[in-house]
Amino acid sequence: MSANRLKLNMDKTELLCAGTRHALLGSRGLSLQLGADIVAAGDDVRVLSVTISSDLSLESTSPTSTQHCFYRLRQLRRVRRSLDSESAATLMHAFVTSRIDYCNVMLAAAPKTVTDKQQRVLNAAASVVSGTRKFDRGLLSVCHSELHWLDQGLDVAERINYKLGVMTCRCQHGKAPQYLADCCMPVSGVCCFWTNVVELTPIVSS
Repeated sequence: MSANRLKLNMDKTELLCAGTRHALLGSRGLSLQLGADIVAAGDDVRVLSVTISSDLSLESTSPTSTQHCFYRLRQLRRVRRSLDSESAATLMHAFVTSRIDYCNVMLAAAPKTVTDKQQRVLNAAASVVSGTRKFDRGLLSVCHSELHWLDQGLDVAERINYKLGVMTCRCQHGKAPQYLADCCMPVSGVCCFWTNVVELTPIVSS
């Protein structure tokens, strides 16, 4: 780093050992020495505002800050009467729903208990924009017919599946970054790959 005139920023340098909980038992106290600096392994790291735990559990993965979203919701609720529906929906998307959709692909196939926090934020946002109360019926139909909130609907799991589908489609049509396209393989290619592996595997008879 010194040869390239670079300096290590210890405030932004973190070390994470990822694996199962049993495999991580022997990695406690692990550290990495970079020149005169020593970086100790932590229980979690924060990458692009996403918290990743050492055991890679979805329960501790936090792509978005629900507290920040509720703070924005309280501010928007105060000025809701001064806004029309279109302006309220625009502000809600800019400050709340965009944070819910940020890096939510990491929660793909996550249990409902993990996405409940994001779901409560999304329900509250729809209530503020549509002017409905907490226990009013027809909130989902209002979001589809009047607010036109994305085709994936009001459910967090549907929004995650929608983004996964869009990313896969872009990878297949060459409109995604190359590092994502390299990770996307057609099902036919996967079948051929495993067929070749089976054919190349020697059969050992006793």
